Amino acid sequence: MGSAKTPQRRAILTGGLAATAAMLTACSSASGTNTGKTSAVGATNSASPEPAARPDSPWAAFARLMDGNKRWVDGKLQHPDRDPKRREFVAQEQKPYGVILSCIDSRVPPELIFDTGLGDLFVMRTGGQAVGPVVTGSVEYGPMTSGTPLIVVLGHQRCGAVKAAYEAMRDGKKLPGNLQSIADALRPAYRETAKQQHTDPVDAMVRIHIDQTAAGLRGNKDLAPLVKKGDLAVVSAYYSLDTGRVEVLTGAPSA
Repeated sequence: MGSAKTPQRRAILTGGLAATAAMLTACSSASGTNTGKTSAVGATNSASPEPAARPDSPWAAFARLMDGNKRWVDGKLQHPDRDPKRREFVAQEQKPYGVILSCIDSRVPPELIFDTGLGDLFVMRTGGQAVGPVVTGSVEYGPMTSGTPLIVVLGHQRCGAVKAAYEAMRDGKKLPGNLQSIADALRPAYRETAKQQHTDPVDAMVRIHIDQTAAGLRGNKDLAPLVKKGDLAVVSAYYSLDTGRVEVLTGAPSA
């Protein structure tokens, strides 16, 4: 009797395993003919959305950036233009729709806070977004060679470069090495800040410097004609480290 039961049990097990395998194969085939969104248990593909058309006006470029910043603030990032197809698309030519002049601060990466990707922005970063001939020439490059319709001068909350420059000038001291060149570039903002009493003079100096820099670029002999024609807008903006929000100070283009 023992020998009779053993084959019967094996047959049941073999049949059960075969049925299970057939079921798994069928499920696998069905899922392959479906949307293809699920590649493994608990894993979903998150392909980058199709790239939108390049903004062709200052307002459209500005709106694209501010929409991206809202996604950053809300934690609803799309990570556009960040896949191999986009890399291939821009490999031979670039036409960014925005120029960002910002600080070197590690907490203020423009591509992240505006939720952009490859080929979307020209980015210049200096301590305290200080400018000089090379930096100005780099800012001019996009509008003058690629028709980039928007420049954003982006300062930020608790800027260490501005704080160091403010304290050095207030105390009549020099900063070490080439850091002094940053303080020299920020001197006009310090002078304007010192004219009035401020609860937070460093933050006031950040905002004043942003506005002064943007005004200087709007009046630049090569950029001013583009601004006058409405082909270019120069915006001054302030980034909050606490909230992630970009606050527009001056120069926002109209629709």
